[in-house]
Amino acid sequence: MNRQDGLDALLAVSPVIPVLTIDSASDAVPLARALIEGGVGVVEVTLRTKAAMEAIAAMAAAVPEMVVGAGTVLTPSQYREVAEAGAKFVVSPGSSPAVHAAAAASRVPFLPGAATPTEVLHLLEAGFRYQKFFPAEQAGGIPMLKAIGAPIHEVTFCPTGGITPASAPDYLALANVICVGGSWLTPADLLRAGDWRAISARAAAAAALRR
Repeated sequence: MNRQDGLDALLAVSPVIPVLTIDSASDAVPLARALIEGGVGVVEVTLRTKAAMEAIAAMAAAVPEMVVGAGTVLTPSQYREVAEAGAKFVVSPGSSPAVHAAAAASRVPFLPGAATPTEVLHLLEAGFRYQKFFPAEQAGGIPMLKAIGAPIHEVTFCPTGGITPASAPDYLALANVICVGGSWLTPADLLRAGDWRAISARAAAAAALRR
């Protein structure tokens, strides 16, 4: 199986993929439902908290219409764990041969990260035509993606890192960008307050952005 089979359709679900840092697993289901209500049907739950794995499993079980991805996956064991928890795709800020092997052994597609033309080429040679451009702003942002896209037009990116509601449309206008990742839809203060209505409103604004 190709390690990215079906990934293009998952990344195309929404122009913006919310990048979630969930401290309490009890927030997972209402958060997923709030995003769905706003028109965003895909998320990346980062493995940056102890609650992340439980949150992935809860979302996948209780909100099946949400495409749940797992981010900050750094090891083969994490890859296997998130796949068992119900993740539909796996994201990493970079990659390694060991994680590539885990992806090859899994039915869950993989979105590896790159920040330089050399990294992009290495991943392309390994068969990865879809890549996460991370950290997007720090790695050169829109000018860098334009520069990479000229000679390496076979690769399509999901830029993540420092992207804002103001800059997202310019990223989405690039021919080699399929979607962007952003944390602005679910800021910590709204999560702490359980303000699902405000999160739905942010999701609606993000869903309305055009590629």
